[in-house]
Amino acid sequence: MVDYITKAKRCKFDNSANFGSVSKHDDEVTAEFYQKSATSFKIDKSWDQAGSAYIKLAECHLKSNRVHEAANAYVESASCYKKISPIQAISCLEQAVNLFLNSGIFSMAARYCKEVGELYEQLRDLEEAIKYFKRAADLFQGEAATTSASQCKQKVAQFSAQLKRYMKAIEKFEEVAQEAVNSNLLRYGVRGHLLNAGICHLCIGDIAAVTNALTRYQNLDPTFSRTREYVLLTDLLAAYDRKDVEKFTEVLMDYDSLSPLDSGKTTLLLRIKENLKAKEQNVDLA
Repeated sequence: MVDYITKAKRCKFDNSANFGSVSKHDDEVTAEFYQKSATSFKIDKSWDQAGSAYIKLAECHLKSNRVHEAANAYVESASCYKKISPIQAISCLEQAVNLFLNSGIFSMAARYCKEVGELYEQLRDLEEAIKYFKRAADLFQGEAATTSASQCKQKVAQFSAQLKRYMKAIEKFEEVAQEAVNSNLLRYGVRGHLLNAGICHLCIGDIAAVTNALTRYQNLDPTFSRTREYVLLTDLLAAYDRKDVEKFTEVLMDYDSLSPLDSGKTTLLLRIKENLKAKEQNVDLA
């Protein structure tokens, strides 16, 4: 393989030797060598070296004030580092996000904020994931990308619930539901968002608050009371109010047999069930 990295370095050295002056053409030649080097390393699946070459390419572009090209090079570097090191990929994407923001290209900044959130999700760092999904949601919202903004807000709600920040989760799920009611594109998801919010209310264990929430949800979406999600919440609430663990389990099994519950809901419902068992034994785990 041709050693383009060495050629790029030699080119930089030769040009800077002339009293430190580097022409635009010389800078472009150096960038071309880094680009060819990165491509060669990618073909060989030498991800660490490819990522490093793209970083050098980004730095070369920045010296010539080619900000957009530099941001794209950082994105390419992140793509390589994803194969071997999510942390290094995150570092590169953060550089890209800042460059896109400074250039006013908010849609791209939002896209890569979301990618950072996804990488933190893979690393199970929910605190950082929440931060980046929230930032991405705000950027998408500003660009009127409502579907993408909604997806990011749902992630914020989901992870908040996992961290037992139920009120924040409820706030986000209800916000997403409210926005979805007014959108033909997103309306199909309203009942799912309201179910998630209702489950979070049950996690808190305030019977009156759950009852009031169900009334509000019917006012928000008059069709909600005719859904299986509404029936599930009312049946779970009744079982919880009676401290009937067996009935609670039966209701869940009946629903799950027709509409399988995802892992996020299952985790929360198991928490509620454990708390219900404790109440049955007059021990409040909360």
